[in-house]
Amino acid sequence: MEQQVFNGLFIGSIYALFAVGYTLVFGILDILNLAHQAVFMLGAIVALELVIRADLNIWLALVGSILICGVIGILLDRIAFRPLRVRPDTYFSSLISSIAMGLIFEAIVLRWLGPDPRRFPFGTFPVRIWEVGDVVITLRQLVIMGLAIACTVGLQAFVRATRTGMAIRTVAENQRAARLLGINVDAIIALSFFISSALGGMAGVLYGLEFNNISPEMGRGIELKGLAVIILGGMGSIPGALLGGLLLGLTEVFTVQWIGSSWRDAAAFTVLFVILLVRPRGLLGQKAVREA
Repeated sequence: MEQQVFNGLFIGSIYALFAVGYTLVFGILDILNLAHQAVFMLGAIVALELVIRADLNIWLALVGSILICGVIGILLDRIAFRPLRVRPDTYFSSLISSIAMGLIFEAIVLRWLGPDPRRFPFGTFPVRIWEVGDVVITLRQLVIMGLAIACTVGLQAFVRATRTGMAIRTVAENQRAARLLGINVDAIIALSFFISSALGGMAGVLYGLEFNNISPEMGRGIELKGLAVIILGGMGSIPGALLGGLLLGLTEVFTVQWIGSSWRDAAAFTVLFVILLVRPRGLLGQKAVREA
């Protein structure tokens, strides 16, 4: 039982880190960036290339991947979202545009590296194993979980306790009022895309390290999980993304243990459906539909 709880919290923390990028952009623009799964994939690919081709250690590769994915996020905003923000049908046109950009990113990687899965070289991350009671814990799992939770909690603190965070919340509430207050709305949106994509890329690196199966389509499997997490936790809520990710991870792990792996996704989305029947705005979405 204890082992399954730890495993559920571990995978849930990665879901949360991935989903918080969704929720940050949604909280500001009220749109879903469906290219986020491609940025997740690019994060793992970039880190792998930096380790293999540039001979960097995993920590430098992680930092490089985060920065590169952040820049990709800014470019994504400039190409797929900013030109469409003045149109009356922004939501649907931006949604389609983000899907198109995600497919383009996948096609580029597929053309560059091919369809075969790739793996980090053995020894990329130190191997350490501890047994705490009946729970087997690896150093890699502890580091991944710690980074994922720390980044999610840190983002919430940044949004709530800094002047830039206040500007982000103001833009999320009312862009016209933000402009009247002298806030550079386009710069705040670009910053939000940078942070969102940096966290998405980081989630991709951590996921790739743990499961060591990196391919151009690796983001597709986690995309629906990320959407489920932000709906479960409350659309636009950063704490909700963390809570939703952990709950989804626990649900999946215990479903596999008690029922079978083939029921994992069905059980997770059944729980989501039941919770939304009781709380339509999600677990932490009661105060506002949009909350940066």
